[in-house]
Amino acid sequence: MTLDPTLFGEIDPPQRLLMGPGPVNAHPRVLRAMAADLLGQFDPEMTGFMNQVMALYRPVFGTENQWTMLIDGTARAAIEASLVSLVEPGDTVLVVNFGRFGLLLTEILTRLGARIETVSAPWGEVVPMDAIADAIEHHGPKVVTTVHGDTSTTMAQPLDGLGALCKAAGAYLYVDACATLGGMEIAADRWGVDVVTAGLQKCLGGPSGSAPITISDRAAERIFARRHVEQGIRRADIADGTGPRIPSNYFDLAMIMDYWSEKRLNHHTEATSMLYAARECARVALGEGLEQRFARHRKAGAAMTAGVRAMGLTVYGDDAHRMTNVTGVHIPDGVDGEAIRTAMRAHFEIEIGTAFGPLQGRIWRLGAMGYNAMKHKVLLTLVALEACLTAAGHKVPLGAAVPAAIAAWEAA
Repeated sequence: MTLDPTLFGEIDPPQRLLMGPGPVNAHPRVLRAMAADLLGQFDPEMTGFMNQVMALYRPVFGTENQWTMLIDGTARAAIEASLVSLVEPGDTVLVVNFGRFGLLLTEILTRLGARIETVSAPWGEVVPMDAIADAIEHHGPKVVTTVHGDTSTTMAQPLDGLGALCKAAGAYLYVDACATLGGMEIAADRWGVDVVTAGLQKCLGGPSGSAPITISDRAAERIFARRHVEQGIRRADIADGTGPRIPSNYFDLAMIMDYWSEKRLNHHTEATSMLYAARECARVALGEGLEQRFARHRKAGAAMTAGVRAMGLTVYGDDAHRMTNVTGVHIPDGVDGEAIRTAMRAHFEIEIGTAFGPLQGRIWRLGAMGYNAMKHKVLLTLVALEACLTAAGHKVPLGAAVPAAIAAWEAA
C-alpha cells in the first residue's frame, strides 16, 4: 500500500487557550528547550543535564532527597512506578479517597494484588485528618496513598501531619501531586512524605510525557530491599525462573534509580527532549520564585471564582479546601454544558473542561495554571463564557464578571 505523504499536511494545530483542568499551554521557553539537539544517553553533557534536573526539582518538591528525578512517561507512569515498587501482593494499603484519582490509585493497587482499605469523603469535600488517623490505627497499612489536588473534584487534601501519622505506624506515604506541583506548595520533607510524583502538563507549564518524582531515603531502602535475595546479581541477569520481586521492568524504581545514579546502569534510553522540557519547567518556576508562583495561582483561582459567581453561577465544592488552580462550576439548569464548551472553542478558541463520573454533565472545570495562570487569560475565559451563555439564552448580569475578577485578583 502506498500513502501520499502530503495527504495529511504539516501539523498546524489551532492556537487554542487551554483553560481546563490540564493539559495547559506550555511556556514558550519550554517549547524552545525541546528543540535543542539530541545527545547520547551516556554523553557527559547528557548525564550532566540529568544531574541538573535532580538538583532543580529538589526545591520544587520541598525536599533534600537524593532520589529526585524523572520517570519517562505521563504522570500516571510515575504513579504506577511508585506503587509497583513499594507494594507487594498482600500488603495492606490505605487509600485516602475523595475523587476520581483516588479511585485510580485503587484500580492500580487492585492489579498489584494489594489488600485495599479506603477512607473516603464525599466528592466536593476532603477527608478529615482524624478519620485518616483512625483508619491507619484500625487497618495497620504498609502504605498510605492519596492525591494532593484531585482535579475531578477541584479539592486539595491537607497533608501536614499525615507523614508523622504514617511514620508512627510504620507505614510509607505516597502522594500524587500531578495537579499541584509548581502551583501549590509541596513540602515533601516537612510533611514527611516518602514518595511524591507529578507531571509537567499542569502547574509546571510543560507538555505531558515526563513525570518528576522524589523518593525519601526510607522509601529507597524499601525499594532496594525488594531486589532479588541473592546479593550482587543484577535482576536482568537472573535466569533461575524466580524473577524479580518488583513485577515490572519498565516501572522498577530500583533499576531506574540505578540509571540516575553515578552507576549509570542501563535501564532505558532517556527521553532527551522531555528531559530538556522538565529542566526548563523547573528553571522557569524557580526563576519566578516559588512563593510568587503560588501567589499567582492563588490570584488566578480567586479571580476565576469571583468572576463566575458574579455571573450568578454556583461554584462547586468546599471553599475551605479548594485547589487554587481549578474551579468547578455548576452547569445551570436548562443549559447544555457541552454546547457551551463547543461554542467557546468555535468562537473564542478557548477550551474548558467537562467532568467525570457522578459529576459528568453537572459541572464545568475551569483551570488557570502554569503559563495560563495570568489575569488576562482568566478575564478572556470569563468574557467568552458570559458571551456563550448569553447566546444560548441563559441570562447573566452582563459585564459583571470582569470587574469582580479584577478586584479578586488584586485582593488575593
